[in-house]
Amino acid sequence: MDLSFLLEQSVIRRVFWAVILLILGILITRIICRVLARALERSRLEKAAHSLISSLVKVSLYLLMGLIVASTLGIDITGVVALASVLTLALSLALQNMVSNVIGGFTILYTHPFHSGDFVEIAGYSGTVREINMTYTMLSTADNVLVSIPNSTVVAERIINYSTAETRRVEVKVAASYAMPAQRVIDALIQAGTMDNVLLDPAPSAVVTGYGESAISYSLRLWVKNADYWDTYFAVNQRVKEVFDQQGIEMTYPHLNVHIAKE
Repeated sequence: MDLSFLLEQSVIRRVFWAVILLILGILITRIICRVLARALERSRLEKAAHSLISSLVKVSLYLLMGLIVASTLGIDITGVVALASVLTLALSLALQNMVSNVIGGFTILYTHPFHSGDFVEIAGYSGTVREINMTYTMLSTADNVLVSIPNSTVVAERIINYSTAETRRVEVKVAASYAMPAQRVIDALIQAGTMDNVLLDPAPSAVVTGYGESAISYSLRLWVKNADYWDTYFAVNQRVKEVFDQQGIEMTYPHLNVHIAKE
């Protein structure tokens, strides 16, 4: 039998099995991706992680399938794997910051320090979390400015999440004259804090917090639902001034009294 004929038959068989493996690989990859997508939808992971995880799994499966098909065709994949490793290392060094952000994104999505819609404070910025993608966390501030914070910075900074509990404490600090009886000021503060949206359990309270050079410091503390925090905070600040004016309680400011002795 002609040697060339045998070689031709061998090549045809390899191509045939390579095509079969390619078709099976594509079908298996699609099935796995569909099952993964359903599992992600049922999971508690952020929506931002779904596309990334699906993409990484899909790329990994296609790369594995490509190596298997190449091996079936008789191609030496050792050099390909070595080249891929070198390229991966080079890209990792070149894109070090991006890799750090991606790792930070996975850390955020795994540890769940906050979710989309939470009001948080990160790296000196306060705002509502609008999006958590794999490189940046997007915050919308109170004045509607969108702040993008790198995920590597987010995981390294202190995170304050104001939305983890259903209620939040409002604290208003004021100063009143030494001439005013402390209990009178405390009663006026509690009156100012008794208003709509303020919870009765725990009830509003007011305390003396310190004695300054020209005034006594007080703190009015009351609890509200998270959604009512800012509206209540601003309303109570205004209400305190109104009640103090009605009851003749003087809010003081730093001043210096000079006494001149007559000889």
